Amino acid sequence: MSELGPVLAIAQRDLMKLLRDRPRLVTTLVFPLLLIGVLGGSLQANLGRNLGFNFLAFTFTGVFGQTLFQTTAQGVMSLISDRENDFSQEMFVSPISRYSIIVGKILGESLVALPQAAAIVAFAFIVGIHATAANLGGLVIAGLLICLLGGAFGVLVLSNLSSQEMAGQIFTFVMLPQFFLAGIFNPIKILPPYLEVFSRIAPMRYAVDLARGFFYAGRPEFSRVVLDPPIVDLAVIAGMFVVFLVIGTALFVRNERNR
Repeated sequence: MSELGPVLAIAQRDLMKLLRDRPRLVTTLVFPLLLIGVLGGSLQANLGRNLGFNFLAFTFTGVFGQTLFQTTAQGVMSLISDRENDFSQEMFVSPISRYSIIVGKILGESLVALPQAAAIVAFAFIVGIHATAANLGGLVIAGLLICLLGGAFGVLVLSNLSSQEMAGQIFTFVMLPQFFLAGIFNPIKILPPYLEVFSRIAPMRYAVDLARGFFYAGRPEFSRVVLDPPIVDLAVIAGMFVVFLVIGTALFVRNERNR
């Protein structure tokens, strides 16, 4: 309980930074809607009938998972700017657990991602994507887990980076291929063996598939769009979260001590 206060304070700081940055707030809300409306709508018009399922809903679930994962992972990049202005040093000399600091950052960036999730779901209803209360409840649970996975992944990627410029380049390199390996906009039920291997080790795959698993639960399209049973996605996400968080925090703390 003594660690809860600092964790919430760090999380509140990241949320307040978003609310005060209006251009960033507008951009984070509008961009996912453009992906669903423009890309999803065009693919539905051209491919949806031949595939046998609503491509707009398919894109909605893909963008939902991708946005929460990427936003939380990218938000942890603020650890780099904190390091550059020595704010992280002030946090790390405080008498709280290093894990509490990292968990606070992940929680804060998860809170930053939630307005995007709400906007994506609202837009889905506007364009005619229907979901039951159970489906929406499942998306809420999936969204929270996706944010935790994305935050832990961000900590691991950024733990050994020394500048924001380097972080931006590396982050793009590790994130962009996952757009296609996770099947955000394209079905990946059948892949060449070498791509199947890369897809299986891409964390975003399990984030997107978990969102689809909950959204399509009980629907006839389930077997066509969902790659693995949700229980498998949950197990993989839990394992990745623990590994990413432990290794990423250890590396980040070690580098802080060596500064």
